[in-house]
This record gives sequence, structure tokens and C-alpha cells, in this order.
Amino acid sequence: MTLLLAVDTSGKNGSLALARAMLGESEIDVLEIVPLAGGAFSAQLVPQIAAVLKQHGHTKRDLGAFAVVSGPGSFTGLRVGLAAIKALAEALQKPIVAISLLEAVARSGASRGRVLSALDAGRGDVYVGDYQLDSQEHKQASMRSERLLSREECIAEINIAENSAEKRRKTVVTPDNALAELFRKAVIEVELIEYPNAGVIARLGWARLQRGETVLPEELEANYIRHSDAEIFSKPVQ
Repeated sequence: MTLLLAVDTSGKNGSLALARAMLGESEIDVLEIVPLAGGAFSAQLVPQIAAVLKQHGHTKRDLGAFAVVSGPGSFTGLRVGLAAIKALAEALQKPIVAISLLEAVARSGASRGRVLSALDAGRGDVYVGDYQLDSQEHKQASMRSERLLSREECIAEINIAENSAEKRRKTVVTPDNALAELFRKAVIEVELIEYPNAGVIARLGWARLQRGETVLPEELEANYIRHSDAEIFSKPVQ
């Protein structure tokens, strides 16, 4: 039996999940999902991890693996989640699985085949993941790209691809109501889903863990896709 801790601090709000899994089995038992309020991840995360472990009769020593959202999302939020998981995994010498939030969105929908996942990136931009999803639930998703596009660029690229004879029609999967409405107005097929919580991250993490797709604590990095304001404005003027 493996006890898996999954964490997502990438968005305005986050969550953590404690799950139990058996080696060789694809299904896992999510014991509890704990919501985390945005803006207070640094104060909440570690105490909430300790509390959920205690509630289920465990300590951090019982943890066998970790799954964490590595991006895209809030720069500050991602740093908090990744730092906590790095510290725990290093102290306990346990494996980490890094999960893209864009993949979690794509896999949370019912659509299969060529699927685009979309997340609001602010400033009129969209995080877009382009995936090929197998019809079997537990098969690996093949990522074609993950990019930051303006809303106009995103719609234009989808329309160009769908009008091409050599391209298959794609479905856009998103948890964002405003983006869903934007795509519908552009006559683009869209699937609106619930925002994937840490339970979803735990399930994706367990599948990857069994395939050996893990990273060492020193290898775990955030996938921001977009540069931070600090990086943008610190560049010297040419």
C-alpha cells in the first residue's frame, strides 16, 4: 500500500488530497480532499497536511509518494507548493510526480483524440495545452505543446486547424465559464468542466508513478509558461 499526497497551489484557490493506492492497481482511494484558500497558501499548506494525516491516523513518515501541480499558474502559489513538496520528498527520500494543470484539465473532460485544454492566464491571454488522448482512461496523454496565446491568437489557430483538410476537429476543454462562452461565440466545440482538484492530481500522479515518471527534489521546477513581471521588467533596455 502506498500513501500519496497530492497538492495544487497554482490558482486563485487550491487543494490537497490524501490517497491510498495498491501497487499494480490503477484505481486509488482518495481519502480526503482539503480546499486551500488563495492568498494564504504559505500559512495553510503545511498545517493542513499535518492535520489531514493526523485525521486519518498517519504521520508524514507514512507518505510514500507525492504529486504536485508544476504549472502553469500563479508564480507565488506555485513556489509555495513546490517548495513544500520538495522539502518533504527530500526529507523522506520519496518520489515526486509533477503534473501539468493543462493536462489535468484535458484529462478531466470526456473528450478523447485531439484535445485542447484552456485556462485563463489574465491580461487577455490563455494558457493552451494541445494533447492527443487515448480512448483508454489510464493511458498516457501525448503532449504536442503548451503555450501562452492571446485570446485572438487562440481562436485564430483553432479555426485555421479545423479548416485544414489534414487536421482533425479538436475539442476545447476548460473550467472557465468566460472562456467557454468565448469559444462558443467563435463556433468552436467546447466542453466545460469542473476545475480539477487535488483528487484528480492524485489519480494522474499515481498513473505516472507506476510508469516510473518521477523527478528528484532538485529536478522539480515550475512550468510557468509565461515570464513573471519581475523577469520582464528587470531586463535591461537595449
